[in-house]
Amino acid sequence: MSIKVLLVEDDRTLADSLKKYLKLSGIEVDTAYTYEDASQKTLDTRYDVYLVDINLQDGNGIELVEALKLSEDHTPVIFISALTDLGTIAKGFEVGAEDYIKKPFDPDELVIRIKSRVKKNSPKELRYKDLIYKDGRFFKNGKEIELGEVMRNILLILLENKGKVVPKETLYDLMINPSPTALRVLINRLKKKTDIEIKSVRGLGYVVD
Repeated sequence: MSIKVLLVEDDRTLADSLKKYLKLSGIEVDTAYTYEDASQKTLDTRYDVYLVDINLQDGNGIELVEALKLSEDHTPVIFISALTDLGTIAKGFEVGAEDYIKKPFDPDELVIRIKSRVKKNSPKELRYKDLIYKDGRFFKNGKEIELGEVMRNILLILLENKGKVVPKETLYDLMINPSPTALRVLINRLKKKTDIEIKSVRGLGYVVD
């Protein structure tokens, strides 16, 4: 099973070293050195785990994770930090982190923690025509379709309810800034990326037959 991780760390030397080490363990890593960069990457790409430093130069890792959870992004989070303040650590778990590892740490331990998180959160497999949903990713003819978290969740709920109309209000709950126009644009993007027929049911929602 392939694992894709977003590492949010403003220490570029540490981030680059961890990326190289994790790659040797079969873990694909994207790096974000700033709060802003991390926010954008989580919108554009689906990850299996977020590794987040608490102290960032342009923001706070706890605030970043809190914003992600509020936007219905339930990707598992492991905080990495040199901080030992129990109040800060407790706040990290309160906003939705699943694990915490203190700097300096053994890279092998981090690999174990990452794989443990992925195993616990591995979603079921789903097939629809030539589309396969497996290990949290969508594949078409064996090639992964790159979808952000919101698009992935909307496509998944449509396929899980194949033949049933999914109310637009349910889809709104999966979006960051929901509106009829934003949902229509998102559905059109999904159609282009997947070649799946997603039908609009006027006044109600959307359905995949």
